[in-house]
Amino acid sequence: MSYNLSNEIRRRKTKTVYKDKDSIIKLFVKNYSKADILNEALILARVEEGCDLNIPKLREVTKIGDRWGLVTEYIEGKNLQEMMDEDPSKMEKYLNIFVDIQLEVLSKSVPLLNQIKDKYTRKLTDTTLIDDSTKYELLQRLDGMKNHTKLCHGDFNPSNVIICPNGKHCIVDWAHATIGNASADAARTFLIFSIEGKEDIAERYLDLFCDKSNISKSNVQRWIPIVAATQMAQGNKKEQEFLRKFIEVFEFE
Repeated sequence: MSYNLSNEIRRRKTKTVYKDKDSIIKLFVKNYSKADILNEALILARVEEGCDLNIPKLREVTKIGDRWGLVTEYIEGKNLQEMMDEDPSKMEKYLNIFVDIQLEVLSKSVPLLNQIKDKYTRKLTDTTLIDDSTKYELLQRLDGMKNHTKLCHGDFNPSNVIICPNGKHCIVDWAHATIGNASADAARTFLIFSIEGKEDIAERYLDLFCDKSNISKSNVQRWIPIVAATQMAQGNKKEQEFLRKFIEVFEFE
């Protein structure tokens, strides 16, 4: 099938996203890993088939010219980040909605997905951005974490939650989804807010998440250095230095 790529809606370092009628085309840069693209498609398909969450349906894995792409259905609506930016006075309301939706995701399980502990073990083992002593301590902490089977989005932030015109919500961008410990997913969300310079919102988010989930804040905080270390390789130098602060806190515990 041919697609009209005249309507660009988002551009990132590794991909450009287009809208064509009722489809979203995520077109990756030339020579991007075919295995990673196929794995993202597999994750989306498994979440779609494995639970009843409202997510974009995978339509096609395609090649346009010399670039691979994923095609999903277009979801009409406005994401929560846009709503927060447009009316900051409703931040508390939107944060509550955000956390409630995250807990809905975490209430599901998709057994065919990879375990978050296995994913983080690989990332920690492979990273060259932290010293061997710290890496060993983080791996030991990770190994001691409880094994859960909750559906973890892996990139749960307000821009990935779309509020549809009928009031229902849809969760998008499932490339990093795994199954595992809810505290790890919350730690990732906390770090996303923090990296964006929204420390106050990050703290309020964490308080709400722990209150609503009955998970102690210390459980989430124990995951933060691990998640920060696994995310360092993906960020620019400024983000890497910011994340390193969370790892240094771990070193003095």
